[in-house]
Amino acid sequence: MFERTSFTTLIVGVFVVYVLHTCWVMYGIVYTKPCDTPTNCISPFLAGKPKLQLSIYSTLRPNADGGHTLIHKEDNFEVDSKFERIVNVSLPKKTRHNGTLYAIVFVHQAGMSPWQDPKQVHLVAQLTTYMLPKPPEVSLIAAEDGQNEDGQNEDHSTKNIRHGNPTAGGGAAESDNPVSHWRSRLTLNIVSDHFQFDKESLPSDVQRYLRVFPSGKKMVYLPLLFVDELSNRVKDLVEINRTTKELPLTINYDSISLGRLRFWIHMQDAVYSLQQFGFTEKDADEIKGIFVDTNLYFLALTFFVAAFHLLFDFLAFKNDISFWKQKRSMVGMSSKAVLWRCFSTIVIFLYLFDQQTSLLVLIPAGVGSIIEVWKVKKALKIQVFWKGSKPTLIFGKLDESEKRTEEYDTLAMKYLSYLLYPLCLGGAVYALVFLRYKSWYSWVINSLVNGVYAFGFLFMLPQLFVNFKLKSVAHLPWKAFMYKAFNTFIDDVFAFIITMPTSHRLACFRDDIVFLIYLYQRWLYPVDKTRVNEYGVSYDEADKGKADKGKAHKD
Repeated sequence: MFERTSFTTLIVGVFVVYVLHTCWVMYGIVYTKPCDTPTNCISPFLAGKPKLQLSIYSTLRPNADGGHTLIHKEDNFEVDSKFERIVNVSLPKKTRHNGTLYAIVFVHQAGMSPWQDPKQVHLVAQLTTYMLPKPPEVSLIAAEDGQNEDGQNEDHSTKNIRHGNPTAGGGAAESDNPVSHWRSRLTLNIVSDHFQFDKESLPSDVQRYLRVFPSGKKMVYLPLLFVDELSNRVKDLVEINRTTKELPLTINYDSISLGRLRFWIHMQDAVYSLQQFGFTEKDADEIKGIFVDTNLYFLALTFFVAAFHLLFDFLAFKNDISFWKQKRSMVGMSSKAVLWRCFSTIVIFLYLFDQQTSLLVLIPAGVGSIIEVWKVKKALKIQVFWKGSKPTLIFGKLDESEKRTEEYDTLAMKYLSYLLYPLCLGGAVYALVFLRYKSWYSWVINSLVNGVYAFGFLFMLPQLFVNFKLKSVAHLPWKAFMYKAFNTFIDDVFAFIITMPTSHRLACFRDDIVFLIYLYQRWLYPVDKTRVNEYGVSYDEADKGKADKGKAHKD
């Protein structure tokens, strides 16, 4: 039985087990077993409805050594009341000189100093973080003329920066070294549920936030205070310079359920772990956006969509590689479409890299580029021979059927070139004159990728033209194609969830149209069993070969 089990079936089985295991883990996170034995219960301090106060201090060190400054106080603090406050925070000299600043958040009994209250809870939050400053974008034409947007002459240091010399005018420090940025939001939560914990089965994720004290014969835990680090987004960061004396801080407070708190703790720990593995603040920010800007129910749907996307991605890669690995003939396949796909995926990868896009988008694009280069080698029948350190490329010859396909392919590309090249050239000139870029390389990459995104679907049309002329689609890798089709529609969902350039988002919807045309051709041209398939063998020949093998085996 195990010998007949296919690799795809095995992968799908592992996927199902993974999804079920994840659902069970998620249930364990959001569900906490309540206390059913009175002697083991830990009761909430909030059940007694004490009068509380919220106090927030700024300090240069997490332990408040060196002094602290009160920046906000809520005298009549109610746990169930949501509020937002905007306060101006004075920046110490050390913070202005690329230093750090922390906030110490206290929840304590009203009328008492938080530093003397034995029943206070507090947490420390960073108000600053280090990031590389965003490179300035300039008009490349204006930089050549030595003028800025207003037509005035620039100083020498500005010219050097615009011409790619960051060392002039102190630009090296700004370009290469991380600088201190202000986190303009501080989001606080307190669990409003009057939940009774069982001291023998305390959740490990909650223990670090739990402060317990004896009250008579029972144990009582203080309010569960939580600082939501996931709400700190890159778009809210403000670069701190030496002249900045104070900056605004938006303080948001809302109550939270115990289940949501536990979920948020796990997500926050997961983002922290990714940063320890080398994810930058920007990469982590993309993941934060999924959790913070999305409804929890929609987030659960996103998880299942992402899991299926991963499965289809793997199966598409597997079937695509199997198809091209066994392929012996290019009959019915547009070689120019293969070349274009390779070129476009490399350009898109370089563009995403230049835009510092999330690794969630960048890594699949890089893997896809490598596979497309390998396909070009197979499609053009390229053999590489090494003579020492110098490679020699030898191109294979086409048979008569492949030459006929190549004629249709060339004819389709001829018609497309009349439309494509003027549009791409016009777009590049327009961008050079009216838009601003970090460098000439950035302009070239942006012009190429805009051509790929805006008009790249035209290069998919030669394959449709070849299909039309041959009245067949039997030569296409339909298994890999259908997995990619599913992923294209899934990408439409992710286009609104994961941060990416607008042109990349629009390209997801553009591919839907081409896939629908392919599906229409699949219905229009039924499989002809006398025609060669993607491996250069007709169905009739394959059946005949199997019959002859069976007969020989019987004899």
